[in-house]
Amino acid sequence: MRSARFRRVRRAGVMTLVSAVSLTALAACGTSSSSDDDSGTGSSGSSDPAAPLDPKTKVTITIDCMPPTAKQAELKEWKEDVEEFNKTYPNVTIEGRSTPGQCLEPPRFTAMLKAKSQPDVFYTYFTDLPQVLDNAGAEDITAYVTDKSVPLLKDIDPNVMASLKQDGKLYGLPTSNYTMGLLVNRKLFKDAGLDPDAPPRTWEEVRTAAKKIAGLGKGIAGFGEYSAGNTGGWHFTAQMYSVGGEVVDASGKKAAFNGTLGKQVAENLHAMRWEDDSMGKTQLLKWGDLQKQIATDKLGMFLAAPDDIAYMVQQLGAKYENFGMGPIPGERNTLAGGNAYMIKKGISPDKVKAAIAWLNFKNLSVGKGQFDWARTKADGLPVGVPQPNFWLNASKTADDEARIEHATMPVENFRSFMDNPVAGKAEPPKAQEVYKVLDNVMSGILTNKDADIDKLLATAEQQVNQVLANQ
Repeated sequence: MRSARFRRVRRAGVMTLVSAVSLTALAACGTSSSSDDDSGTGSSGSSDPAAPLDPKTKVTITIDCMPPTAKQAELKEWKEDVEEFNKTYPNVTIEGRSTPGQCLEPPRFTAMLKAKSQPDVFYTYFTDLPQVLDNAGAEDITAYVTDKSVPLLKDIDPNVMASLKQDGKLYGLPTSNYTMGLLVNRKLFKDAGLDPDAPPRTWEEVRTAAKKIAGLGKGIAGFGEYSAGNTGGWHFTAQMYSVGGEVVDASGKKAAFNGTLGKQVAENLHAMRWEDDSMGKTQLLKWGDLQKQIATDKLGMFLAAPDDIAYMVQQLGAKYENFGMGPIPGERNTLAGGNAYMIKKGISPDKVKAAIAWLNFKNLSVGKGQFDWARTKADGLPVGVPQPNFWLNASKTADDEARIEHATMPVENFRSFMDNPVAGKAEPPKAQEVYKVLDNVMSGILTNKDADIDKLLATAEQQVNQVLANQ
């Protein structure tokens, strides 16, 4: 499973070219092509795609984003899962691929798709689906995915599954999901006389709390925002969603942020920055900057996904108990996304079935694979972050109980976020290009006291309309 840092880089996008809903295109962490033999050897015993793989079938599948040797605990768990999987499917050979360092590099992913060199099972973000399909990269697995091949299918959030569909056809299976909320520094909340167990629920409350936190002095900011590297536009979108707004209209062809709600978001941020002086003087921030500020007690709160917490502890040396989380203020909608595996178009039916069997075991089974929280804790990895959590019904209950039982962090700190779920909303078409334009709105607001908000929004609207016209 990739680090929180890389997930956010892809989400927020350091690259500007990627497809619709895209957190950017992402590079598979495999070294290159899938195996040459797409036929497999042996037979599944059934030509029916809905029939799960026959354990007697001998087949080899290549899979990318196997943890690198530098991630010893994660790699240990991968190998254990392969061994356990082979107890049921002894004739399936899993060829995992990894690259030194991080697994995902957008330029490599794009090049891989164009060259048709992706492995049999390749890693994507939800928002990469348009790009993958534009390159005829993924198999339609609709007929293969049933309650027989994925027994807990009915308990997977349908909104998550919908992110991997187009025209009613399914092209992937989820590995993780996220929704954004309000991340808070509990120490600074207490120092400012605020209740860290009750984070602000409206933007008016955010503004009030931010002023109190900034009043502590010592260079502490109450609330932080991005305004560079496409991350400003990403967060402007999140704020628009939070108050019930849209960034792109339902047709996907016209900007929808230059109106009452867009102006409301922009004016509130401008007031916090210049009237309240609660956002700090250092601006043009991008992903990673706010995490460093809040981890060193220099920032009271900012919009984030729960996996930021694990990143700050594992990479920045922060402590879990210093953070808490509430739902996104406004609570109308929240920006949502996630990652998945897709299966290379054109490989044999047996390979498709083997891939689904592996993904079901590794990523879609409560108490097994990535959801074996007892093992995760024993291996010194974090347990208790609210997401990934795409389960519903009895599966959600069982996973939540296990997550709490084996938690390595104070899960009560995230109770407000968990108990007040906000409906997730996918990123807009041509997300990265839209975000790049909206960076200008955010940077204008946060770096210019005399910013003309109407002009910033109108210019951005014109530019986004041009972006959307070039689909």
